[in-house]
Amino acid sequence: MPDSPSPSPSTGTSRAYVGCGAGFAGDRPRAAVALVEALAACDGPRYLFFELLAERTLAEAQLRRLGDPERGYASQLFAFLEPVVARCLALGIPIITNGGAANPTAAARRLRDQLHAQGLTARIACVLGDDRVGEAADADWLPTDCPRDEIVSCNVYIGAEAVAQALAEGADIVIGGRLADPSMVVGALRHAHGWAGDDWNKLAVATAAGHLLECGTQVSGGYFADSAHKSVPDLAHLGCPIAEVDGDGSLVITKVPGSGGGVSERTVKEQLLYEVHDPAAYLTPDVTLDLSGVRLETLGPDRVAVRGIIGHPAPATLKGNLGLRGLWFGEAGISYAGPGAVGRVRLALEILRQRLAEETPALTPHFDVIGVASLFNDGDGTWLEQALAAAPEVADVRLRLGIVDRDREAIERALQEVEALYLNGPAGGGGVRRQLGESLRTRAFLIPRARVTPYLTWH
Repeated sequence: MPDSPSPSPSTGTSRAYVGCGAGFAGDRPRAAVALVEALAACDGPRYLFFELLAERTLAEAQLRRLGDPERGYASQLFAFLEPVVARCLALGIPIITNGGAANPTAAARRLRDQLHAQGLTARIACVLGDDRVGEAADADWLPTDCPRDEIVSCNVYIGAEAVAQALAEGADIVIGGRLADPSMVVGALRHAHGWAGDDWNKLAVATAAGHLLECGTQVSGGYFADSAHKSVPDLAHLGCPIAEVDGDGSLVITKVPGSGGGVSERTVKEQLLYEVHDPAAYLTPDVTLDLSGVRLETLGPDRVAVRGIIGHPAPATLKGNLGLRGLWFGEAGISYAGPGAVGRVRLALEILRQRLAEETPALTPHFDVIGVASLFNDGDGTWLEQALAAAPEVADVRLRLGIVDRDREAIERALQEVEALYLNGPAGGGGVRRQLGESLRTRAFLIPRARVTPYLTWH
């Protein structure tokens, strides 16, 4: 623990500022540089967070940890931290991230060593307690039909309590594993305003703020944009979003000044409902969020107030997520171009269907013809056949085979049949690419809240 914890900011109507520097692991690492400068100009408590996890990325991180005990954090975590960490330390802007993934303590050790090499020090707190893979094989809270021998990761979505505690005890950087996305913001705002863990309406505001920010620039125009219907300026330079939250629960969403994109009532509405099954009861570890009465108001350019948020007590259970192995995914493709391309791809498709039925009859292949039927294709090929029958002459098509199965060797044989079309298929085939890798799948579960106790370690 730190020797002299910093006091929590006092309660009241002061304004706190929270910015999101990344909405997923593949986001733009340097986008947060401008965000930090925007936060530097704000007068009040300021926080930066990076949301870097999805369900499958946690399982992938656990596999990396199994291969190297000093890995297992988000693969691009340091690409996000390195451009801003020194500046944040100088400005007193805490950084919060769930990019510790399957190994927050290894991430903290590496970050501590890198900072020391630069002559910098920081109080780094790790939020742990979400990773339950060590007990999963015998856990009585997992579904009885869960294949225990295939579990590679087992994580519980944990809430804001430990984040708020870490900040109250002086953390400059908080690194967690499966911190729920909005809970990072809830923890920051509980620290900024001294909100209690059962002040449901205030926690609902904080959760709504976190939900609006957690996907990064989606709320400032990314993903929202549609050239025909929804114009967004300067999409190549989208600005990171910022939530301004007062102690009384007032919430405004904005973005980095002078950046591309835009924050409007339309972008806020889309993100507010993104991945929400029931707007009247959005379950999170911290609160049950009721968005059914939300009202929006445009306060000025790129400034939208969000009002009417209601909170109810947090659910008695927490969501968990399993990463399961045991399957393999293979895909291969070959292209046909020029006159008669559609006819030749139909011929190649028929060859592959016959060959796989003979050579790998236990597999269930999936075929797409990119340029004719792919995104709208179905599993049994009905759409594909209809689309091919009605397809106009297309000069550029690609046949793709995809297979998921437990039999790796059989998949390899099937992929080889695609490559064999070079000499054993119709004229003009080219550009064969093939790959085979482990296919991780996920499965959700619920665990009684009382069975989960998040805790801190310091580095």
